Amino acid sequence: MEHTKTCQRPISLEKRLAATYLVAALVTAGLAGCAAGPDFQRPTAPDVARYTATPVADRTASTPTRFGETQRLVEGLPIETQWWQSLGSSALDGLINDAFHVSPTLASISANLRQAQELLAAQAGSTQYPQVDVALGSQRQQMSPSSQGLSGDARQFSLYNASVGVHYNLDLAGGNRRALEALAARADYRRFELNAACLALAGNMATAAITRARLAEQLEATTAILRVQDEQLRLAHERVRIGQASPDEALSLQAQAEQTRAELPALRKQLQQTEHLLAVLAGRAPGTGGIPAFTLADFTLPVEMPLVVPSELVRRRPDIQASEALLHAANADYGVAVAKLYPQINLSANRGSQALTTGALFGGGSAVWSLVAQLTQPLFNPGLPAEKRAALAAFDAAAANYQSVVLESLRNVADTLRAVESDAQTLTALAAADMAAQASLQSVERQYRLGAASYLQLLIAQQQALSIRINMVAAQAQRLVDSVALYQALGGGAS
Repeated sequence: MEHTKTCQRPISLEKRLAATYLVAALVTAGLAGCAAGPDFQRPTAPDVARYTATPVADRTASTPTRFGETQRLVEGLPIETQWWQSLGSSALDGLINDAFHVSPTLASISANLRQAQELLAAQAGSTQYPQVDVALGSQRQQMSPSSQGLSGDARQFSLYNASVGVHYNLDLAGGNRRALEALAARADYRRFELNAACLALAGNMATAAITRARLAEQLEATTAILRVQDEQLRLAHERVRIGQASPDEALSLQAQAEQTRAELPALRKQLQQTEHLLAVLAGRAPGTGGIPAFTLADFTLPVEMPLVVPSELVRRRPDIQASEALLHAANADYGVAVAKLYPQINLSANRGSQALTTGALFGGGSAVWSLVAQLTQPLFNPGLPAEKRAALAAFDAAAANYQSVVLESLRNVADTLRAVESDAQTLTALAAADMAAQASLQSVERQYRLGAASYLQLLIAQQQALSIRINMVAAQAQRLVDSVALYQALGGGAS
């Protein structure tokens, strides 16, 4: 009889659970668009048509020298994902592609991205679906009849229980949805951070390779100048010996030669440091070697360069996209703080069995079950309004940071466009000076062969040509660097 009473269930537990969660699902669906806090609105694109106060020429100056081609700025020209290939160096292409696979910086950021994605999945799994737990337990008890006003000896017995519990938070105010939204935005932030790191790595490696090539040629030219100055100094000492020159002339030439000699260690240091940087960027130890000896002859100047309007720039630069993702997360965090001010509804159900022996636990034990619906409404909690205000302040800070990133990005593009324009003009002027110096050198060489010019005059003309050559190499390399900088400023290829 007792066993019969225990098993009586006017309405089955399964039907109760099904009805309860059907109602919960319907209510949740009805409130899906009612999450606390404002929905996120993407910031409007900057209302500017160009990057600079005065228009930038769509064609650069040209000159008949290496890297002196005209560069055209083509609006709407698609940017290749592997934009660095436009520099024409297969060695650089291979080095960058290898770096993408072994760079510890990218590996760290990629791990952060995976962590953010898993945190999102964990939060979604714990809030979007009911939680089901299984519990098994046993306890040893002693009961004294005297505690209930009865006589008799104390009785000891074991009690075993097994149960299945279901718990669900009915997201009435949308706090859980806002929390998921914030985590999704932070996962987006990590993804854009990875894109920005890839763009920076490629740009830094390309710039370092071009710098290495420039320093190598400048070191070669400076060494040649020193040879000319040493020869001038030898002739000066000879002239002093035969009384055709004063010691002051020799001392002046010696000072020039020693000054040039002092430049060589500095150039070698910069060259070696650049090679070390390239190795580390490529994910290698500097001492392992294997870095190509880049020369300027390895590169070509891109003659068509892309240009995007400011309104498109904010949708493609990864640093701006990352800042927007943080703004989105701050907006969702504010929604979470607002949701805490509203009622919270928690539903739970348990069904289990109790028995005095393990054998009877799943067969003849006593069935037990419970259904619980709990509504909680904060009445007095001064911390919650403060938390809401703090979340709003964080959103304001994220909005200001976004504006700052956009302005800096616009400045970056403006500076780069002016550099592309101005550095082409600089190379044109230096090319003219180089042509004049070469013509002067050829004239002196002809005069020297005819005996109309001295050997010293020839050395002076050679030194002047080599000095201009050093500046020419710097200007030529700068045009390549400007091209890399523009690709970076525009956000690289589509991500």
